[in-house]
Amino acid sequence: MNPIRSVAIHRICLCASVLITAALPRLAAAQSSPFLTGATALQSNILAWLTPIAVILVMVLGAMAMANRVSWGWCIAAIFGIAIAFGASQIVTWVRGLFGV
Repeated sequence: MNPIRSVAIHRICLCASVLITAALPRLAAAQSSPFLTGATALQSNILAWLTPIAVILVMVLGAMAMANRVSWGWCIAAIFGIAIAFGASQIVTWVRGLFGV
């Protein structure tokens, strides 16, 4: 084999390996974990079910308050529950930020 041709082949292989190595972190970052995909799908499904339930709950609590048949502790608990359910992703982000995760 011609030594000049051998050096050229080695240089081409070296350049290709450098480019592949440089591209690997981008390829790895582009892939998402199956757990994260499933958790995101579960969260969107729960929120899709929870939205009409929360609306009906607020309507029932309003009707019971107008009839003077409700304990205000139930209303406060419902408000906190709805806030926690719909703000869960923001709460998790805030807590993760507190602990630097």
